[in-house]
Amino acid sequence: MNRREFLRGAAAGAALTTAMGSFVPLYAQSKPRRVGLIGPGWYGKSALFRLLQIEPVEVVALCDVDKRMVAEAAEMVAARQKSKKTPRTFSDYREMLKQEQFDIVHVATPDHWHALAMIAAVKAGADVYVEKPVSVDVIEGQAMLAAARKYKRVVQVNMERRSTPHLIEARDRVIKEGKLGKVAYAEICCYYHMRAGNNPPDTKPPEYLDYEMWTGPAPLRPYCSLNHPRSWRAFMEYGNGIVGDMCVHMFDMVRWMLDLGWPTRIGSSGGILVDKKSKANITDTQVATFDFADIPVVWTHRTWGTAPDPQYPWAAFIYGEKGTLKADVNKYEFIPQGQSEKLQGKALYEYDKYPEDQTEKDLERHVASALRGHWRNLLDMIDTRGRPVSDIEQGYISAASCIMANLSCQLGRQLVWDPDKGQVVGDEEANKLLARPYRSPWAHPDPNQV
Repeated sequence: MNRREFLRGAAAGAALTTAMGSFVPLYAQSKPRRVGLIGPGWYGKSALFRLLQIEPVEVVALCDVDKRMVAEAAEMVAARQKSKKTPRTFSDYREMLKQEQFDIVHVATPDHWHALAMIAAVKAGADVYVEKPVSVDVIEGQAMLAAARKYKRVVQVNMERRSTPHLIEARDRVIKEGKLGKVAYAEICCYYHMRAGNNPPDTKPPEYLDYEMWTGPAPLRPYCSLNHPRSWRAFMEYGNGIVGDMCVHMFDMVRWMLDLGWPTRIGSSGGILVDKKSKANITDTQVATFDFADIPVVWTHRTWGTAPDPQYPWAAFIYGEKGTLKADVNKYEFIPQGQSEKLQGKALYEYDKYPEDQTEKDLERHVASALRGHWRNLLDMIDTRGRPVSDIEQGYISAASCIMANLSCQLGRQLVWDPDKGQVVGDEEANKLLARPYRSPWAHPDPNQV
């Protein structure tokens, strides 16, 4: 049996083991895969450390514009990786990609840097694991998809709900087995009080942070403590608010569970209705409807007040004629109509295999098994050159839909989307907003010229 025949036969079995939370590599690597991380902050390290748990890759380089952050991350990686070697550190991802060769590059920057870094990585010959949402504007996402296909690279978006064991179980036991019956409505929501509520003064950036490079193609705001680290989502200049951060997860989960493609119409309304004192410029209240012909998916977020269902403050509720499925990152419940059997499941914790999950700083423990599954799926697809479960195209669809919800809210009207043309139908003003202006000297990526 030659290698190609073996891989073809092994792929189906590998998909099953991935869903069950265990993994056997499709074939032995002659050398450890060489990995680079751009953005070793909170989620960058959380995800990378899950990769180190499941395969003896060699993290050869880290890049960040924060000297303290990248130095600390290098020490942590050296302590965890099998070789115990300290990765090289860089402050400019372009230099990192020029000086080192990579099998995999993990892009974990703030959202406004995803597109340029991911496109540069695939041009350099690497397969990519990129954090969600893929982009801050729609045309960036189109360019990222075009680049992945042109350079024939495998790109996994960290929409890890698609690799979450209890959610895979919910999809298979409830939806695929037809227990919901006809599905005609879904609600998705977030009621976390997560919007920055303070108003810190503008100051000079710390000496260890290259704030000019941190800002990159985004508008140059005065520096304050919200900008870096971790609170940058307070500003629309760097992302797409809570819709781009939290809605995109639940929206993508519902699309995956119900096998939905593009919404045909998107409408949204909301604003800053309660907290008008904070420096944050993202909405504290917003509703969006994603219309899939016969299934409307309706999003709501409020960063104030209480959740209608306190057990599911960030969740999806999928309604069928035979029952309701409630699902979030911690659990799921199927509530049938009538006397049928109730079903439920909980997040998989693998402390027996990975005891370090219990003590790792800042790790969202419920997501650890999902991240491992997501990395396993990417490794399988790199070996077979297949499309991962959260392929860049799926990441583009989910991110672009959420971006257009914000544009609908901004413009005060519903948008009709043509996925073939990649444009809003009959709305020149909306189409001009599909690409944000880039700050000089950075050039916005063009899907036709990547």
